[in-house]
Amino acid sequence: MKERILLFIIIIGLTSFIYLFQNYTDWGLGLLICFMGAYFIVSSIAMKVKLRKDLKNPKVKDESYKPFVSVMIPAHNEESVISETIARVFGMDYPNYEVIVIDDRSSDNTASVIKALESEYNGRLKTLIRPKDAFPGKSAVLNDALKMAKGEAILVFDADAQMDKDFLTNLVCELQPKDVGAVQARKVVKNKDVNLLTKCQNNEMTIDTSCQVARDAVKGAVELRGNGELIKREALEDIGGWNNYTITDDLDMSTRLHIKGWDVRFCKDTIVYEEGIMYLMPLYRQRRRWLEGTIRRYLEYFWDIMTSKKMSLRVRMDTIAYISEFILPAWFIIELIILILKIFIKDASVNTLMSSVIMGCLIGIGFMLSCRYALRRYDKMNRADAFTQAVITATYLLIIWFPLVLFIGTKILFMKKDMKWGKTTHGLVSHEHAIQRAKEKIRQAKEELKKLLKR
Repeated sequence: MKERILLFIIIIGLTSFIYLFQNYTDWGLGLLICFMGAYFIVSSIAMKVKLRKDLKNPKVKDESYKPFVSVMIPAHNEESVISETIARVFGMDYPNYEVIVIDDRSSDNTASVIKALESEYNGRLKTLIRPKDAFPGKSAVLNDALKMAKGEAILVFDADAQMDKDFLTNLVCELQPKDVGAVQARKVVKNKDVNLLTKCQNNEMTIDTSCQVARDAVKGAVELRGNGELIKREALEDIGGWNNYTITDDLDMSTRLHIKGWDVRFCKDTIVYEEGIMYLMPLYRQRRRWLEGTIRRYLEYFWDIMTSKKMSLRVRMDTIAYISEFILPAWFIIELIILILKIFIKDASVNTLMSSVIMGCLIGIGFMLSCRYALRRYDKMNRADAFTQAVITATYLLIIWFPLVLFIGTKILFMKKDMKWGKTTHGLVSHEHAIQRAKEKIRQAKEELKKLLKR
């Protein structure tokens, strides 16, 4: 109810502001563009300054900092991928860690698979089988595993994660400063070349990398992304562990860490690979959960963000700037509705409406250019490919995110909150390859049969 009331107040306030602002200028969206542009300039300067500083005085890794790490892998119906993930985790070259795999009420053979692996790894692998009536959700899974974890730091992987051998060795160095509570690795889609949808998801993560690097450069509100996140136990205990009643455990934790004054860092050179979703409707379900969790945590912690004495001004301002991304679709729709009503009652002209449409197009062009920059810098694309992919990805994000912001806003206002988060199916890549191999064998068999019949 608190979230619903606050969102209602925000929408009424935004509508009133836009209506009054239109009495003075036809370019209402220009105010938001100026704010977002100023943020982009500041973050760009901060990134260049940080890059020059790092080149001039390279960071020296403290090789003596080797805290004991508990690697936790929640798994729900992951029998097709969990064995490979565990093998890769045990392949890391970090000398001081344990691995805990948690079966969360699976209906397939996940529990028996991970139990069978315990003996294979000679006691180095711990397993936790949650009962069928256990509290649902990834946060509850991680809180249960935390009780048996011995680590000074907790590393969380998804069940389909892949990583290089030096993953933990590189990531743990960023956790050493006393004020740092957590570190997030860069996420990359490992099956990006399967189809256009997986390619766009990888481009989306590259844009997120660019955004996270910028937020890290300004010492802003860097966010955890669930897969490949490393958290100090001290910080975890300070915020009371994971929130069982959120549908996005990583985003919720990020905000609570910032409110408590903990710094969250982003490590762009340490990569965790995960599967992209190959079909549209499952992708919509996943993104809907992400977006709903994002908006709800800001509504839930709004007062804490505004009043926290431990949260730095930089983090607070960065958080407000980031929220503008979600205000933008609502602002654009509200402004268009008001202008159409004014035209209908002959209180405005069509030219006034066109000015808002032009400003919306300018925002789209600006976003496309920032997307092109991210693809050039972090995915090393050539100019032509980066431009093409930027146009495609901007269209993809418009189709995915724009309507979802409006839907989630409506859901929070008028529908009951639920904990449904939509399970992402993993292992489809290997299944697709197996199907393709089977089809190829059938084709070859048919050809062989034709040759035999001709003889």
